[in-house]
Amino acid sequence: MALSSGSCCKLAPSILNADLSNLAAECQKLMEAGSDYLHLDVMDGHFVPNLTFGHPVVKCLRPKLPGVFFEMHMMVADPEKWIEGMADAGADMYTFHFEATKDPAGCIRKIREAGMKAGMGINPPTDVEVVLPFIDLLDCVLIMTVNPGFGGQKFMQECLPKIEFLRQKYKHLDIGVDGGVGPKTIQECADVGANLIVSGSALVQHENPKLCITQMRNIINAGLERFHQDR
Repeated sequence: MALSSGSCCKLAPSILNADLSNLAAECQKLMEAGSDYLHLDVMDGHFVPNLTFGHPVVKCLRPKLPGVFFEMHMMVADPEKWIEGMADAGADMYTFHFEATKDPAGCIRKIREAGMKAGMGINPPTDVEVVLPFIDLLDCVLIMTVNPGFGGQKFMQECLPKIEFLRQKYKHLDIGVDGGVGPKTIQECADVGANLIVSGSALVQHENPKLCITQMRNIINAGLERFHQDR
């Protein structure tokens, strides 16, 4: 998957709420339903209280999903420690949290040296302006609309102005939104210019994932078209 330079919707299921005992098949089903890439949540029990999986799981998934773009959402302390392992496992993009490192620029450099694309996430309490010094170094910015660490949380509307702020300044930036995103909240994401859409339980547990993806994609693309025309 090539990132879209802010011009169109790219939609990814967050597999945290999938059947983890049958993960490869679940991922394949979601890709066949029309997903653009996979958003893989990695939690270490330190940066966030929950614990998920690490690079050995990614390494097992990689040969079963050839050609699928893996975005690693690294909700971990000291994200520099896991860069090499994830690159070796076959990850394509490494999205770390601004709050988790003392040297964001150094972390980005190491990600690129490892051959991956670089993303930066920010938590709901974090001011969006912290990402501005790093925009030219990043492939995407991920705005959290829940507190990271658990699936199924309520969507936090108060985080949406961060997306609009970035879209107004950077027309072609890939801006992701993650947390409580689904058919009930997708219009709000479209209205502020998000284009990388991460959807967890609302998509993964939907009775018709293909229809859900199609509807959300159409809403986001219509929003992006308005955004680029009106501004």
